[in-house]
Amino acid sequence: MTAIETCTDLSPAWAGALRLDTVRHDSSRLSACSLVARRYAERGYLCQDLSTHSEGGATICSAFQGVNTVGTIAVRLDSAEVGLAADRVFPEELAALRASGANLCEFGRLALDHQVSDNKQLLAHLFHLAYLHAHRLAACDLLVIEVNPRHVPFYKRMLGFEARSEARLNPRVQAPAVLMSLDLLHAREQIARLGGQPERVVETRSLYPCFYGEAEEAALLRKLRN
Repeated sequence: MTAIETCTDLSPAWAGALRLDTVRHDSSRLSACSLVARRYAERGYLCQDLSTHSEGGATICSAFQGVNTVGTIAVRLDSAEVGLAADRVFPEELAALRASGANLCEFGRLALDHQVSDNKQLLAHLFHLAYLHAHRLAACDLLVIEVNPRHVPFYKRMLGFEARSEARLNPRVQAPAVLMSLDLLHAREQIARLGGQPERVVETRSLYPCFYGEAEEAALLRKLRN
């Protein structure tokens, strides 16, 4: 699969264009991991292995300002052989979801540069690209994430996630985590209804208006499928 590149002005404060890439090169992967390690360290999370740990079969979606990585998210598809990173902390919950027939995927290692002026737009665009990989290309129907308990209200309100567990210690970062899930058919409906209308964020109290609109999404999908 070839890398995708789109240029979008996030806000007037940006000095240049934002470029979103599906990362394929080792240098870009290292840059993404370095951003994760730095942002995790700033939050006080254990991050000794994050700058060098291989993502294996994960797809890394990153945003660049010039040569600098300013945002990144990892997409991992479920498999019988490897499973998901969340299996280490929430094995029973994920086993129940699989038993229900859900085709699972996982987003992880989300990090945004705190100097970016419009983090909501950046987060929405990264999530949209990750969603395209997971749902539109791989046909996954349920997304799971591990989040710090203090972030649970944001993911519920802004994206429609549902909490699937109580808080539990995640030994990978030595911090509490809650397992959450998102019905990707719901996400698809919200993107179709609200995407490309950032002026509606306050009205809807949702992040979906900051996602790409129909024409931009179609262009991204064409590039991903080439």
